[in-house]
Amino acid sequence: MTALPLLAGVELGGTKCVCILARGPDAIEEEVRIPTTRPDETLAAVEAVLERWRGFAALGIASFGPVSIDRHAGDYGHVTATPKPGWSGADIAGRLARVAGVPTGFHTDVVGAALAEARWGAAEGLADMAYVTVGTGIGAGLIAGGRPVDGLGHGEFGHLRPVRMAGDDWVGACPFHGACVEGLASGPAIKARAGQSAESLDLHDPVWDGVAHALGQLCHALVLTGVPRRIVMGGGVMVGMPHLFPMIRTATTRSLAGYVSSPDVALADTFVVPAALGGRAGPLGAILLGAQALEERLGAAFTTS
Repeated sequence: MTALPLLAGVELGGTKCVCILARGPDAIEEEVRIPTTRPDETLAAVEAVLERWRGFAALGIASFGPVSIDRHAGDYGHVTATPKPGWSGADIAGRLARVAGVPTGFHTDVVGAALAEARWGAAEGLADMAYVTVGTGIGAGLIAGGRPVDGLGHGEFGHLRPVRMAGDDWVGACPFHGACVEGLASGPAIKARAGQSAESLDLHDPVWDGVAHALGQLCHALVLTGVPRRIVMGGGVMVGMPHLFPMIRTATTRSLAGYVSSPDVALADTFVVPAALGGRAGPLGAILLGAQALEERLGAAFTTS
């Protein structure tokens, strides 16, 4: 595996922005955290950091979404329709790329985390994997051949409508789709249904059965894409909830009903696993997006897989 050059990464989250200057997880030169407030205020603070860091080879940006990732679209690199006040239509990639003056990669924060978990984390050594984050929202990033699976836009797997658990007719908490996966299993959905946050909910509360069922349906859908050799799960709801993993594995296996014969999928304990990089996954994924942009510019002079 070829060493990375010095790269700058920006993980733009809904509450904070993490800027990182690094060559990898064991070679981090500096990390700066900036509150995510108004676009002009937040991006100006990021620009100041990038100006001070001059000399890095490329920039990667992993942003909260939805965002436009179609390079042929006029709004490429922009946040699209987001409920976060003031951010709809904000130009992230174009603005920061102009300041950095280096090859710039751009994608969602969940895809950034997927890249990092594939290179250095729970799916290390696997070029094909899925990363699922379960927190305030639910999202999934697919990586195939060491690259994000891209097309018209990024995946929105959290808004799939799952087959409902028998006897469960709760309307769900998603303002768009009601009982989609996010509307059934995200942190806000758990709180809306149980009347208390996930971290304070008893481990044996029946609410967890519905959460695991919905997430098992999501894993079922990811398996049927034919891409992941492993599904890595992280995010605020999954952290510190080890009891959820066996429940999700069981729900996934039951839902697939033996249809996928791959031994990797059949070994559920090693197929659906916890994330390994924690809060560093997003920023480290951002530098990998930068590395891939540099690789494209240089004609695949080094590998990021």
